[in-house]
Amino acid sequence: MIEDFKEMKNRSRPFLPLLFLLFAVLTNACRQEPAALLDRPRLTPNVVLQDITFHSRSLGRDVPYRVVVPKEIEPGRKLAVVYLLHGGGGGFRHWSNYSDVAVFAEHGLILVMPEGNSSYYTNSAARPEDRYEDYIVNDLIGDVERRFPAAPERSKRAIVGISMGGFGAVKLALKYPELFAFAAGLSSAIDVPSRPFSWKRVGQYREHAAIFGAWGSQSRKNNDPFVLARSADPAKTPYLFLSCGEQEGLLAANRQFESLLRKHNYQFEFSAGPGGHDWNQWNRRLPALLQSLLERVR
Repeated sequence: MIEDFKEMKNRSRPFLPLLFLLFAVLTNACRQEPAALLDRPRLTPNVVLQDITFHSRSLGRDVPYRVVVPKEIEPGRKLAVVYLLHGGGGGFRHWSNYSDVAVFAEHGLILVMPEGNSSYYTNSAARPEDRYEDYIVNDLIGDVERRFPAAPERSKRAIVGISMGGFGAVKLALKYPELFAFAAGLSSAIDVPSRPFSWKRVGQYREHAAIFGAWGSQSRKNNDPFVLARSADPAKTPYLFLSCGEQEGLLAANRQFESLLRKHNYQFEFSAGPGGHDWNQWNRRLPALLQSLLERVR
């Protein structure tokens, strides 16, 4: 029996390099972002998509963003703009590839989808080159308004996000109320800066510490929506549209944030319904989101 095993082992040796090569090819393929391989925007016949790459001073490098505009725009007309922030693990193609948000452009809106990587749209405490908050509020908005017929007024500017992007949208709305008239967070990771250390999520905690700083630091407080909501002026803050799935782990934190907003008399709406942390649930929110947005941004 031992001799048979040795013979089988010897026969398999010539195939080992081939197996290792196949494994390497498959591993490399799996590391590539699916959106980069399968970019299939869900568009309507009445809109046009364009990808832009520009140099961000805040980031010190070239970055992409995607834009969807109405196919027909009256000469000289300035349109309202909606900035759509993707979630963690996503990219600037995700809103167009996994949602039906392109229909928003048929209502005379410019949709802008920036690349946020895993930044939480925050100036990193540990990586000075990753100033993603400055990139959004300074570089991106300026570039969009130079290239496209985008209205420069606050009353015609909105910001919307899912998960990590929902956190970013709410945080930026609270920090820069002069920039936006409307902000929406779907399944917002609203509690990330205040999450305590956990051995079960050591890697995640370290990554969040690199972005927000050490526990209890001023940089954490400066980017914590709960802290910001206690000090911001509700009368000047954009209208907030918030939602979360009832099967999500984020529901409890979002309900706590809802209570805080209600206590301080913010103008907002919050809804919770069936669904988990996925595009199926977020797509179901889009009709209500569009209606609320159009009532406040024109």
